[in-house]
Amino acid sequence: MFLGRVVADGEPLWLDEDRAWALALLDVEANQCPDCGQPWDEATDKDNEFAYQAQLILCHACTTSAKTVRSYQDKNGSADGLHVHIERPREVRHGHA
Repeated sequence: MFLGRVVADGEPLWLDEDRAWALALLDVEANQCPDCGQPWDEATDKDNEFAYQAQLILCHACTTSAKTVRSYQDKNGSADGLHVHIERPREVRHGHA
């Protein structure tokens, strides 16, 4: 059903194939680093110590968020429980100022 199958009256919601896909996803997720998402068995293999490359990517939304929080804290604002809502105003979305 997840893959778009239309369930007819009397048919089960999950077929054997649906269950197999769901169980395969659980296996993949269980073998995944929670930080980088790489497979544990590969990323922790001693032979792969120098096999990875990293690229720094600047997210402008996160940069704005971090600067806003830092400014708030610099004015003695507490970050405890602080949540940041980020949005891109409509007039800026298509490259228009």
